[in-house]
This record gives sequence, structure tokens and C-alpha cells, in this order.
Amino acid sequence: MYKSFSMELAGRTLTVDVGRVAKQANGAAFMHYGDTVVLSTATASEKPRDGIDFFPLSVEYEEKMYAVGKIPGGFNKREGKASEHAILTSRVIDRPMRPLFPKDYRNDVTLNNMVMSVDPECDPEVVAMLGSAIATCISDIPFDGPCAMTQIGMIDGEFIVNPTLAQKAVSDLKLTVASTREKVIMIEAGAKEIPEAKMIDAIYKAHEVNQEIIKFIDSIVAEVGKPKHDYESCAIPEELFAAIKEIVPPAEMEEAVFSDDKQTREENIRVITEKLEEAFADNEEWLAVLGEAVYQYQKKTVRKMILKDHKRPDGRAITEIRPLAAEVDIIPRVHGSAMFTRGQTQICNVTTLAPLSEAQKLDGLDEFETSKRYMHQYNFPSYSVGETKPSRGPGRREIGHGALAERALVPVLPTEEEFPYAIRTVSETFESNGSTSQASICASTMSLMAAGVPIKKPVAGISCGLVTGETDDDYLVLTDIQGLEDFFGDMDFKVAGTHDGITAIQMDIKIHGLTRQIVEEAIARTKQAREYILTEVMEKAIAEPRKTVGEFAPKIIQMMIDPQKIGEVVGQRGKTINAIIDETGVKIDITDDGAVSICGTEQAMMDQAKKYIEIIASDFTEGQILTGKVVSIKDFGAFLEFAPGKEGLVHISKLAKQRVEKVEDVVSLGDVVKVVCMGKDKMGRVSFSIKDVPADAK
Repeated sequence: MYKSFSMELAGRTLTVDVGRVAKQANGAAFMHYGDTVVLSTATASEKPRDGIDFFPLSVEYEEKMYAVGKIPGGFNKREGKASEHAILTSRVIDRPMRPLFPKDYRNDVTLNNMVMSVDPECDPEVVAMLGSAIATCISDIPFDGPCAMTQIGMIDGEFIVNPTLAQKAVSDLKLTVASTREKVIMIEAGAKEIPEAKMIDAIYKAHEVNQEIIKFIDSIVAEVGKPKHDYESCAIPEELFAAIKEIVPPAEMEEAVFSDDKQTREENIRVITEKLEEAFADNEEWLAVLGEAVYQYQKKTVRKMILKDHKRPDGRAITEIRPLAAEVDIIPRVHGSAMFTRGQTQICNVTTLAPLSEAQKLDGLDEFETSKRYMHQYNFPSYSVGETKPSRGPGRREIGHGALAERALVPVLPTEEEFPYAIRTVSETFESNGSTSQASICASTMSLMAAGVPIKKPVAGISCGLVTGETDDDYLVLTDIQGLEDFFGDMDFKVAGTHDGITAIQMDIKIHGLTRQIVEEAIARTKQAREYILTEVMEKAIAEPRKTVGEFAPKIIQMMIDPQKIGEVVGQRGKTINAIIDETGVKIDITDDGAVSICGTEQAMMDQAKKYIEIIASDFTEGQILTGKVVSIKDFGAFLEFAPGKEGLVHISKLAKQRVEKVEDVVSLGDVVKVVCMGKDKMGRVSFSIKDVPADAK
């Protein structure tokens, strides 16, 4: 027997079955929302993992292709590594839930979400988010929940709760908000320049819905929830902190961390750590946790300096942005490049343009998203933070940062009709000390403009931090947090947008939620900083997109032909189109509706390819002047090729005004001559003439 619980959510029924499947997991919720089915499980190890100073939480979101009636591509015909969409969904589940586990908990915990069926009316992301929260709440794993998550869309100015996949495709807002009973704990948004006030309304619309879901979760926990298990605490002994403070007084630690140079600060901490290692050389138990103890001592020192003394580690004012610099065209021969520097954070972005055929194809569960024309990728090499480790490709953090910048810039990109290119921007992190994702947005904007991409408006991003005290009213919002303030603070509130509105938000916190007052202040502070960055830095480096693409970027000509003529342009087994490509060196893409894109770097060759296609796709008309190459000579006339696969006959009587005995007396193989179309003869064949070409056309 199992128990089933239901509630109405956004006009559809959400059902949770508990005790029906996966009974050996610590907690399992078999979720149904419409016809969308997700199995969410929460599992914990019996003992803490040895030798770690962090909570080992793993969140998985598994997209099963059978959920949408597909067989996976590739040779193996089975699901491979997680898609970028799956990774991003996992991150959205992880970020609000992680702070609600005990800080001294070191048992491995895995939250797994398996998407087994997808109803286009009910997004599986929402179901997985709620499933993870419910599975953890009803389990015996220590967790300070419940929490709930809701998505908000906006069409024609009206908010839509948990929009369908079709509604998402046309929505001006894609917002996900997670909440506890009282506060907002996570915000993720992409928007088409939404005003700050409207965004705040949307956030708290989601927060209201979350409260109804939390009541529902409470009712489930009350009936089937397990008592939370005891665990081995990994908290630092208080007597160790006391001993450390005797050797390194608070004033000495404050002096060590009070520096605007990351390397200087790290060297100061290294010296302090060595001194403590010598002092505690005989105490192996303390030495094992000394690194974490020093980290927490730094954290308490920095938080006290900021909150009580209003002193930031680098000496800046609370609202002050670090020194900024922006420049374009720093990399030769690429299609566009720019570099943006904020303090010790430095990003170089490179833009590459290509035909639309090179857009990324997506093989996922969303039937409305099958390709991606704009691709933003973010790289974070170890040298950017002064470390050494081998590169293993992008991790979840890198994929998340790239997606955030991509989401911020999509609303200002030109349409395919306005700019028929696939666009890839790559952000290389040269140096990192806080909020590289937002520097990536700034660098990408300038790089796109330098490449001649006619973006509608420039976009800038900035991050705010937070340090809280004992009460909700005891807090301080910091503009432009550096790495130390991010590590030791309570919030990383990233907002990107134009002068006119927000295009993306990502908010992570380490505490149990934010009040509305803090959310409003952070959004207002980021707007103020964003305006300054746009006006005083970015627009002074490059004020508007360049009128044309760069010298080394491909140029694209677009044209339309009769879809019935596509076969003639392509030719048997591609013979005709390949002949055009071989001769001109261009790339040609043709869609089923007759849209033709000709891509190349030499304008003359592109024009030649266009001319060929126009000739092939058109019907010869009387009076039309053409240029052809003699490809065959017969006794009765010469055959001319006007374009690959498009030939015509000039009868011997039409070669010259005087009588011609032999065709070779007038033309030879390989000659290029002008002809005029004479229309159809008595047999219905199109004929051409050299002798009748008008004098002004010769």
C-alpha cells in the first residue's frame, strides 16, 4: 500500500505518491503533474566522508528520451552524459536546497530526478524541483525545509504561473523562484528588459504560490515523514578557536585580510597558518581541521569588519565599484573581440560568426527548442586564480556561467531576418576575483558590437553581496563583491540588463532566505551600478555596433527562389550546387521554403554564386541578356553553359550577321560570350542568339 497526495497547482493537478516505488531510498516521491512523471529520490550515506571540509551534495536531473517518445541518437542508442539543460536544471535545484542542510553535515547526499514522461502542458523542471524538496523533507536526512519552487512567465504583461512549454516559447519572462515559509532563497531569471518594479512583483507572485505548496508539503510530512537521523557533527571545536585567537589576535587577522590584492592577502594567511601549524604540531586532531578553522576565523573577521565597521577588505566604500577598464579589437583576425576588467577580474571575449546552418542542434525533451542560434561559452582556467591543475573541460559552474551570460544577451540580439548568422561568443577568464560571469556579459556585449552584430542595446552585469547580523534588519548590501566577500558573505545577487530593464538574474544565498527589503535594495543597487558601467565604461570603449561585419568575418547574401526549383539548383546528387561551391568557394544553404543563404569572404565570388542561382532558378525569357561559356560545339551550333547545369543552344544561323560555314569560325571551346534569349521556337525550345545582342549590351 502507498499513500497519494494531491493539490491543484496553476490549474492542473499535482499528485505525489509516497511508498509506491524506490522504497530503499531515504526518501522518494513519485511525482505526477498532468501527464508529466518524475521520480525524485533523496539518499544519504550512513557515515560522513573522511577528510573533507564541505557538504558533499550531488543533484542529478536525468532526461530519459523515452519520456517524449524518442530513441537517443548516436551509435549506442542510450542516454549519454547530461545535456547542458539537465546540468542547469540540477544547479537550480541544488542552489536553494544546499543552504538548508546543516553546516556541519558531511554525509554524502544524492538527490536524483528521473524524468519518465513529459506533458508539454506541465514542465518537468518544476516537477523535479518540487520532487527533490518533498523527497528530502519526508526522508530522515537532516534538512531545514520545506522549500518550494515556482516558475513565472509573462505574456502581454500578464503573469503566468508554471507556464507550459508553448507559453515559455513566447514569454517575455522566464523566472524561477524558490522560497521557504518566510523568505525567498533563490532567483533565476531571463527577461526581455523587464523593469525592476515589474520583476519584483513577479518574484513575489512566485513567493505567494510557494507558500501554498509549502502547506501541501507540510501535510505530506505530517503524515508520512520520517524522524531525522542523528549524525556525526564536523563542527570545529570551540577550544581550538580560543587557542587560535591567543596566538593570532583579531587585530592581526584583520590586518592580514585587509588588502585589495588577492595574492598579498593569501600570502598573509599562509604565514598565519604556518605559525599555527608550528604551535599545534603535537595536536593531530586540531591539525586535521586547522585549515577549516582558519577559514572560519577569516570569515568571522571579514563579516565583523563589514557589518559593524563598514570596512571592506580592499578599503572600498559600500557602494563603490572596483576600477574598471574596457577595450575592443585586442585579438587580430577574429571576427570580434573585447576585454573587460573590474579590479582583479578580467574577461576576454571573442565573437565568431557563421551561416545559420552551424547553429547548435538540441536533442532534448523540449519540442519547442530544437536548435540554438546564439551560443555563449565560458572558460575558467586554473591560472586565472593562480592555481595549477589540468584542464578537464567545462564543469557545471562553467556551463552555468555561460548560460547566464547567454540568457542576458539573447533579448537584445537581432532576428535571423535582420542578421542571418549563427553567433558564438567565448569568454576566456584571464583573471578571477569575483563575479566573472557578469564581467563576461560586459565583454560579450562589446565583442558582439565590435563584430558588427547589430544588437538592439548594450547589456551590462554586476553583482551585489550581503552580510547579515542576528536580526532581519541587521544587514549590509555590498556593490560589486570580490571573491573574499562572496566566500564569506551571505549572498551573490547577479543582475544583468540594459538602460531600460533587466535581462537576467541569478541569486544564490548561504542563509535561510532574504526579506523583500533586501531583494528590493539589491535590485536597486545593481541598476545604479549597471547604469554607471554602461555609460562611463562600455559605451566609451564602443558606443554602438559597427555598421558591417569585420574583414575576416563571413558575409552572407540571402535570396528567395521558387521551392519547385530547389532540385535544379541542387542538381542530381548535389552535382550542380557543388559545382557552384567549387568555382566560387562559398557556402550555400537552402531551406525547404526556398530561402537561400550564400556565405563567403569575397564579395565578388558571392555575387557570382548568387548570379548562378538566379539563372538556374529562373525561366528563360525573351530579351534576357546572358553570359555563357562555350562547352560543346556541334555542326548545327554551339552549346553554352550559363550556370552549372543550365545550358542553351545558339544555332549556327544565330552566331553572326554574315553567313557562317563552320561554327568554329566564330566561337571556340571555352569562349565566354554574351547572348540574348529569342524566346521559344516552333518546337517549343528556347533559342539564343549572339548576332542579335543589342549594341548597348555588348
